[in-house]
Amino acid sequence: MRAPDEALIVIDVQNDFCPGGALAVAGGDEIVPRINALMEGFSCVVLTQDWHPGDHSSFAETHPGAAAFSQVDMPYGKQTLWPRHCVQGSTGAAFHPDVRTDPAHLIIRKGFRAGIDSYSALFENDRATPTGLEGYLRSRGIGRLVMVGLATDYCVAYSALDAARLGFAVTVLTEACRAIDLNGSLASQLGAMRAAGVQLLP
Repeated sequence: MRAPDEALIVIDVQNDFCPGGALAVAGGDEIVPRINALMEGFSCVVLTQDWHPGDHSSFAETHPGAAAFSQVDMPYGKQTLWPRHCVQGSTGAAFHPDVRTDPAHLIIRKGFRAGIDSYSALFENDRATPTGLEGYLRSRGIGRLVMVGLATDYCVAYSALDAARLGFAVTVLTEACRAIDLNGSLASQLGAMRAAGVQLLP
């Protein structure tokens, strides 16, 4: 069993991010057995879940004429436009059916405000609006985080960078993650995580 001040954060292992989903990450389902096994060793397990309204501003279809994976300027900065995914209550938004959810002490839903996206488990994309996860972890005396899930270069990386910025000791298990790798995003975010002091392990 891991130390009581250490938590496992399982990020967005949802149907739409797995093969066959609306925003599928290659091999996204391959990480599920390892994640399930990891849960046994932690006294605190948190799952995150993308949870968008149908008209979310990060969807390309809400910007007439815009293509998926293009970028637009939002009040909080550049925003990549995505195919419609993880709509609240949909099958795509559900956790992959093989992911164990019973060990989870907390499920954090993010991206539910229509006007702002939320990659990170800790903040929305303005980097200022909290999800509430930090307070939960602090109240439980958690200071160290192990992160796994989808996708390495987006929600995992944003979560890791925010957690490091808040003073948590962060480890990302890269082989329990899979990446989108959009325009070199994987190499860029791995470099950013290393620079921020995030430990990258297999």
